[in-house]
Amino acid sequence: MTRGASPRHTARIGCSGWNYKDWRGAFYEPGLPASRWLERYAETFDTVEVNTTFYRLPRREAVARWVEQTPPGFCFAVKASRYLTHIRRLAGIADGVATFYERIQPLLDADRLGPVLWQLPENFHRDDERLSSALDTLPPGRHAFEFRHPSWFVPEVYAQLRAHGVALVLGDHPDRPFQTLEATAPWRFVRFHYGSRGRRGNYSQAELGAWAARIRPWLREGPVFAYFNNDWEAFAPRDALTLRELVEHPRARSAARGGTSQRAGAGQGRS
Repeated sequence: MTRGASPRHTARIGCSGWNYKDWRGAFYEPGLPASRWLERYAETFDTVEVNTTFYRLPRREAVARWVEQTPPGFCFAVKASRYLTHIRRLAGIADGVATFYERIQPLLDADRLGPVLWQLPENFHRDDERLSSALDTLPPGRHAFEFRHPSWFVPEVYAQLRAHGVALVLGDHPDRPFQTLEATAPWRFVRFHYGSRGRRGNYSQAELGAWAARIRPWLREGPVFAYFNNDWEAFAPRDALTLRELVEHPRARSAARGGTSQRAGAGQGRS
């Protein structure tokens, strides 16, 4: 690093899960058993977002196997249980949070736990009191909130998140133009749900170039966690690898311009 240069933080770029049938033959070798898919995934990526924890509480033994199947330094972002976000809707969640963390304790013990993702339902309107109570309940560590109703995207909510060092998730999807690039923590969390210009939800080269141009300056402020959720047709691992290459080696491919808009969907019209 040259004298006076800003330090560059890490971009953790991966996929939302690893167990998808569409990836067999496209990302995983045809004969590789599913029990070894995480191990194979971790040979390519250094992070993954776990979504199965949203639908059911994992067994501690299963979480311990995730640790065993991945190398030191591998990072798991974990999605909080839907019981807390969709059923309890953030109300009175202290006991549920304790239970959730008890199940993922092997990640904490191995220093493998990255951000915990709190995804709220689309019909959950802004509720400052519930958000404040939930933020006060959060255990130490990185937390990120993904709001899917536009009422949450206001300065008052951003202020609450900042006060707790919680990241506002940027959930990229063409049907959610209200998403913003507003930063509420010294680190970022991006979820790539559905590309606007590629085929059938894939991300185009121009889109990925624009995102790389956004992410590189963010790394002067703090780390970035980014996950692709367009898992069908094995789009996610290909898009993640391309984005990682564009972020790490911007001159390797021609990156598209237009990555500095304050709106997440700016310049990303439907194809």
